[in-house]
Amino acid sequence: MTEMPTVFANLRGYRLFFFSIDRREPMHIHVAKQRGYAKFWLRPLTLERSRNFRGHELNEIARLIEEHRDEIESKWRYHFG
Repeated sequence: MTEMPTVFANLRGYRLFFFSIDRREPMHIHVAKQRGYAKFWLRPLTLERSRNFRGHELNEIARLIEEHRDEIESKWRYHFG
């Protein structure tokens, strides 16, 4: 079973996390809320894929990632070494 470290369990209703098997990929974050899912590369901040999120939700998620990018990157480095 793949470990999914959670960065934020409830950031305005969104769960931000990564998969432990993603260590070889560039730094990124997965986001889920109800049936929605997205994956964003962190540098530069780019939407890699999404499912069931509307445009305004993706914009909100991007703003949240920008606001918390330092903490997200710190947790990535801590987890992946």
